[in-house]
Amino acid sequence: MRTYIHEIDKYIDHEVTLKGWLVNKRSSGKIIFLEIRDGSGFIQAIITQDGVSKQIWELANTLTQESSLIITGIVSQHPKKPSVFELQVSTIQIINIAQEYPISKKEHGPDFLLNERHLWLRSKRQWAILKVRDVVETAIHQYLHEQFFVRTDSPILTPNACEGTTTLFPVPYFNLGEVYLAQTGQLYIEAAIGSVGRCYDFGPVFRAEKSTTKRHLTEFWMMDAEAAFVEHEENMQIQEELVKAIAKQCLKKCQEEFAILERDTTPLEKMLTQSFRRVTYEEAIPLLHSLGSDIKFGEDLGNDDERLLTKESEVPVFIHKWPKTIKPFYMKRDPENTDLVLNNDLIGIEGAGEIVGGSQREDDYEILLGRIREEGLPEKDYAWYLDLRKYGSVAHSGFGIGVERMVRWMSGTEHIRECIPFPRLVNRMRP
Repeated sequence: MRTYIHEIDKYIDHEVTLKGWLVNKRSSGKIIFLEIRDGSGFIQAIITQDGVSKQIWELANTLTQESSLIITGIVSQHPKKPSVFELQVSTIQIINIAQEYPISKKEHGPDFLLNERHLWLRSKRQWAILKVRDVVETAIHQYLHEQFFVRTDSPILTPNACEGTTTLFPVPYFNLGEVYLAQTGQLYIEAAIGSVGRCYDFGPVFRAEKSTTKRHLTEFWMMDAEAAFVEHEENMQIQEELVKAIAKQCLKKCQEEFAILERDTTPLEKMLTQSFRRVTYEEAIPLLHSLGSDIKFGEDLGNDDERLLTKESEVPVFIHKWPKTIKPFYMKRDPENTDLVLNNDLIGIEGAGEIVGGSQREDDYEILLGRIREEGLPEKDYAWYLDLRKYGSVAHSGFGIGVERMVRWMSGTEHIRECIPFPRLVNRMRP
């Protein structure tokens, strides 16, 4: 009976068949130890020369790293580790003998590994990160559905930009001129709330920033959420609950992966028991000055500023109510100070940086039209967006969360390029 490694504990003292790949092989006299991977997990398979036929013993000796095989044997408990199981092999069927594997046990540089990304994904560490990513994505869907959000996907090709075109990739589109690869689906899901009330999209987005930091990709996955009748404070509360829901699921389902990644989960566990801090932009600037930053009022926060604000914090920090001059046209102004907007950046702990960005949207037609004109944006391109304020406009808010940044934080990975299967960077498009 074919079995998967992740459920092997159900079959102690029973014969099972596994289908997978050889991760590593070592031998000690008349015993061969095989480390097998089947996608669901890893297990050690033991072959004794006295316990198998001569043919099986010879087959085992021909196996090379990454050879694919079908292996049958009895499941046993590790003699010294109660939660670890082994396979006492009786038969082997080789599917493919792998050629000499280019990724050896020695240290390899990042460029080499990125060139071999299609194979690097098979490593135990990359497997663990991919599994964390899957749990992060599943947790996002689960939480939003529990909160009555409806998935409403937005287009990847867009005729106009949400925040200007300076960081967008232009694409020729038949005889209709130039369009852009989307950097957010926000404007479109704002339209969808008039239908379903609460909605979100989930998919790849593109940003043509020439940035080479550990937190930037040119293609990444984004979840944008939007909700009717939700204002600034409630918007931040939804974001906090979502981040906690993601962390909770990772702690519950990724213990094996965290062990492989040597991820200290204590900070995540502490975070779940506390409320996130909320600091206005006006409060953050003098606080940063006291911590040694030379940031000026009206400037965006840099990576170092985000680190300073969260260095001693056990919880992420909302920086909210930013100056309108450095934020997009669609953000609603603060009624208590119209030089500010009702928005937020959520800065993660442990050097995670900005993980969520959100705002209440301007719901007044005349004010929004004025903002579009102030920005010098073509009114005809935003006519449909303005229509949303003409037919049953309501207060509404939303936010976006970058999947790879969240995976980077949850997994404790240093560079974001490991948090997506095939990273697209300023200087890299292959494989």
